[in-house]
Amino acid sequence: MSCSTDDLMIFDFSKDSDISNWRIEDDRVMGGISQGKFELSDQGHGHFYGNVTVESNGGFSSVQNNSVDVEVDPSQSLQIKVKGDGNTYQFRVQPSNSARESYIKEFKTNGEWQTIKVKLSDMEPTYRGRDLDMPNFNFDQIKHLRFMIGTKKVDQKFELFIDSIELVD
Repeated sequence: MSCSTDDLMIFDFSKDSDISNWRIEDDRVMGGISQGKFELSDQGHGHFYGNVTVESNGGFSSVQNNSVDVEVDPSQSLQIKVKGDGNTYQFRVQPSNSARESYIKEFKTNGEWQTIKVKLSDMEPTYRGRDLDMPNFNFDQIKHLRFMIGTKKVDQKFELFIDSIELVD
């Protein structure tokens, strides 16, 4: 794949990747008992997996990186290459680490490698699962990335492999 000069690889997972800035946040922060894990797979992909349960008012697991510092234009897109288990996930960004709202785009996985392109200006604001009456993403930077799975009344196992995250025009 050729990239224009404005394309920027934000994270390209490999066997040698330092994933120390990626961390799990589950519904345990709110009393739930879901449990996610994140590691490098034998093939060198980010491997986000675990169990999501509604028990104890739970229902989500996420893996996030708060050390991103990327200048963007809202007209650009983020391109993610993932392989999932058929579940629907959210890809989330925040313009600062202190922002309360996240800007999200849901994507459904199909068991195969997929390249998903998400235009930043199409990412909608949300806070704790509620849509916000605010404009879509319109900032000049991204400081925080997150992959998240939530359940709506059904306990489930999940598994998502992440190959790359790239800023593209």
